[in-house]
Amino acid sequence: MPDQQPTLTDGVVTLHAFGTEHIEAHVAGEDDEARLWFGRAEATTAAGMRETVERWESERRSGTRLSFAVVHDGVSRGVVEVRPRGDTAALSWMLYAGQRGQGYAARAVRLLVDWALTEQGQGGLGMHRVEAEVDPRNQASLRVATRAGLHREGIRRVTPGMADRDDSHGIVVLARLSTDPPLSDPQSFRSLLNSFLPRKRAIGQVLLRDPEGRVLLCRLTYKRDWDLPGGVVEVGESPRLAAVRELEEELGLSVAPGELLLTDWLPAWGGWDDAVCLVFDGGTHDPAVLDDVVLQAREIREARFLTLEEVDELAADFTARRIRAAVAGRNPYTESGS
Repeated sequence: MPDQQPTLTDGVVTLHAFGTEHIEAHVAGEDDEARLWFGRAEATTAAGMRETVERWESERRSGTRLSFAVVHDGVSRGVVEVRPRGDTAALSWMLYAGQRGQGYAARAVRLLVDWALTEQGQGGLGMHRVEAEVDPRNQASLRVATRAGLHREGIRRVTPGMADRDDSHGIVVLARLSTDPPLSDPQSFRSLLNSFLPRKRAIGQVLLRDPEGRVLLCRLTYKRDWDLPGGVVEVGESPRLAAVRELEEELGLSVAPGELLLTDWLPAWGGWDDAVCLVFDGGTHDPAVLDDVVLQAREIREARFLTLEEVDELAADFTARRIRAAVAGRNPYTESGS
């Protein structure tokens, strides 16, 4: 921790050590929105803020907190701070009522993160990681974090001490590392976008038929329904290779899938997020192929060739619709089989 808290600027906003001269603007600028996101039930008073500033100064001396006033044109617009813990610093910020939406927060956060990740020998704080936790409903702060170069890492479900919330919301964790490429680097921008753009689960399945037109289905251990052999596509894996791998893992069968028969979108259901299911043609096989099946006991109870009428009886309705659509081959895209 530096002996003196530095003053940082990007030429538009300046970060000064938060002192008593900033109390009036802080008290006047704190509103219901600020209290909501910081879990405060009551408004901050000038007396209470003076005690807070004294505590912040004590924490600065002990190396556990650095609080900065965000200043533009001589006016205090908000507050931003880092709280070092080892080589990681927690980050938070707040702009006052009437000061939001003008770019001050993104500038201040980026300025502070850049300094915190700069090596101590070069005048920085020498952190390896700077992280922020943001309520997923707080879209403005999520945009600020992204513009400051923090990657979205995931949702932490347990959120004690937050006002007006329950654990179903979770909390978004975002971070930047000292080893991340500079924000001016195109790779850095692409990876930043990749961290928060939507991701959809993909499933690869194989449709195997016998000469009578029956379809090979598996009875699963983790649900009562029957389904086509296949499973979730792993990170970096093609859906076709996933279908091959799952067929080998579940049944011990080596089949080279042919053309794509169907793309079926599955809405969120039973605790699962939505997904895209790709059904590949597994060809026609003699029923004796089942003699070579080695069931993966953890997931598969039984495998049988079934008529479409038996599929309707044993499979979930949306699974039966998907199988009938794949067999018919008339519609290359369905949603929940329709």
